[in-house]
Amino acid sequence: MGVGVEKNNVKCELIISGGTVLTMTPESEPLPDGAVAVTSGEIVEVGGAADLLGKYRPARVLDAGGGIILPGFVNTHTHLAMTLLRGLADDLPLIEWLEKHIWPTERVLMNAEMVMLGTRLAAAESLQAGVTCVCDMYFHAERVIETVVAAGLRAVVPEAMIDFATPSSATPEDALAVQRDLLERYRSHPLVVPAVAPHSPYTVSAAHLAREAELAEEFGAPLIIHLAETRWEAEKIKSEKGVSPVAYLADLGILSERTVAAHCVHVTEEDLGLLAELEVGVATNPVSNLKLSSGVAPVPQMLELGIKVGFGTDGAASNNTLDLLRDAQLASLLYKGLTGDPTRMQARTIVEMLTIGGAKVLGLSDRIGTLEAGKRADVVCFALDHPRSVPVYDPYSHMAYAARSSDARHVVVDGRVVVQDRALIDTDVDSLLDDVREAATRARELLAT
Repeated sequence: MGVGVEKNNVKCELIISGGTVLTMTPESEPLPDGAVAVTSGEIVEVGGAADLLGKYRPARVLDAGGGIILPGFVNTHTHLAMTLLRGLADDLPLIEWLEKHIWPTERVLMNAEMVMLGTRLAAAESLQAGVTCVCDMYFHAERVIETVVAAGLRAVVPEAMIDFATPSSATPEDALAVQRDLLERYRSHPLVVPAVAPHSPYTVSAAHLAREAELAEEFGAPLIIHLAETRWEAEKIKSEKGVSPVAYLADLGILSERTVAAHCVHVTEEDLGLLAELEVGVATNPVSNLKLSSGVAPVPQMLELGIKVGFGTDGAASNNTLDLLRDAQLASLLYKGLTGDPTRMQARTIVEMLTIGGAKVLGLSDRIGTLEAGKRADVVCFALDHPRSVPVYDPYSHMAYAARSSDARHVVVDGRVVVQDRALIDTDVDSLLDDVREAATRARELLAT
């Protein structure tokens, strides 16, 4: 006869209990009155609350209050520091928005101090919305890393490259040097995944794209790039290269299973075949694409082909929030309306794309995206304490159609409680908002000169 575990004999640091657990593992069913046990930032067991509370002696119990316990959301594409540019220029097409407003403003405004402030604001907004992992794409990457780590936010962080001077790199060669340094120093960091990020096929030369791909290959790192976002881009690349943006990057050898391709709106059937064949991950940004009138990505077709797809918000300058749940819910309704098929983008699919789908896009599905033993403890508890929150017959349906990001009651990243009872634990929000308002006043004065 085997030796049983004595009641309350196993120590653990944290048990999250008091709710219905959605593990998001394949074919899993909701687990009513479930719990998640955590030690050293790792999930050690998921099961019934009575069983786990009887087996373990936790240092702390986090009560979900009868809500829904699920993996933290993964924002597969954003520009964190651009929260400081929220509302700066709206109701414009992408190229005019970039060339006449965003890039000129970034050159004079987004120094290292401002990038840190914008990133602090973005981290606070993201965590309070249930987002536990982001894929950034911006400048002053060292400062971004410092800021997200302090906030307790998991992140993929590159130094972005463009073929002209950026706020942090005078030349593409400077950006490459920063990327290599980050890849060497942060390759084993518990929260940060360093990456490379050529901006797009129309802002980075073929030679520099190739060097970026070589660097990503050398370190086994993600390569993040905007791809096929607008009709203008598709027509420009077609006229100059004779092929679509996707085919152009495929011909250059840029695309692989480590590529995170943001947008992929203007893609052909042949392009979709290439994305599937090369195992590219797609970060779809439905609200930003709609706001900039860039179009609608063929996400249902991508999913049918087995392409990895996760949701992204893009930057707050083109969204204008980092509310990933809102964006995912809108996407579900958008595709139902466009196709006339109410079975498209079903509730569980939406929740999968927010969690394990996003983790797969970023190459992090071995660490996050599901609640199971051995994974890192990135967990969010959504409250059911609002009149619109009851009754709940199907928790997947509730998350896809009724929940709001403001319902994120508790948020845990790598076993660390960063939001409790909707409040950020380690961030003085009032002070942060004052700092942002003061920076915005300085920005207006600077831009007026």
